[in-house]
Amino acid sequence: MKLHTIVIVEDHILFSQAIEGLINTFENFKVIYTCVNGLDLLSNLQEGSLEPDIVLMDINMPVLNGIEATRMLKKQYPDINVLALSIEGNEETIVSMLDAGACGYLLKDVDKKTLEAALIEVISKGCYYTKAISRILLKLLNNNKLTKINLKERELDFIKHTCSEMTYKEIAEKMFLSPKTIDGYRSHLFQKLHIRNRTGLVLYAIKNKIFTP
Repeated sequence: MKLHTIVIVEDHILFSQAIEGLINTFENFKVIYTCVNGLDLLSNLQEGSLEPDIVLMDINMPVLNGIEATRMLKKQYPDINVLALSIEGNEETIVSMLDAGACGYLLKDVDKKTLEAALIEVISKGCYYTKAISRILLKLLNNNKLTKINLKERELDFIKHTCSEMTYKEIAEKMFLSPKTIDGYRSHLFQKLHIRNRTGLVLYAIKNKIFTP
């Protein structure tokens, strides 16, 4: 099995160390380094540090907060998944973080089992959100950026499949395409629809009646 890499961005050192130790007990996951704020993360990446599969991102941090750091990160490194891990549970902050490009949101009182499940789902499906987050996401359907665009039949098929529980690998098998081709569909649609992650595809599908939950 592939070892999936994690970077923690958190200004509270003891908490960061505790999460690092916990994640390193998970099978197939490893923290490769930690950062104290968003600027620290971006500087590390620009200086050649390894790009992780997932960034666990705090929100309230000095110098560069998690929301702005996520927005900048997704522009420069779109393939890096960002999973928010914050003490902030208010809807405005959650919506801002998801709009910036985060593929999921966890509170810092999360238990070990849920954290591991979230990391696994981000790797396999590209997103993770609880029922509470799902309710918030549905409120974003009035977002004017989710406008209807003409799509090809195969693009519509792909979008419908992303609304299921299937992983991208399973979608490739279902559509009789290679994983590389599916990655191409995903990247193209993200750019075409001006969205940042799988969550955005699901929202687009619901708003435009491509998929009915």
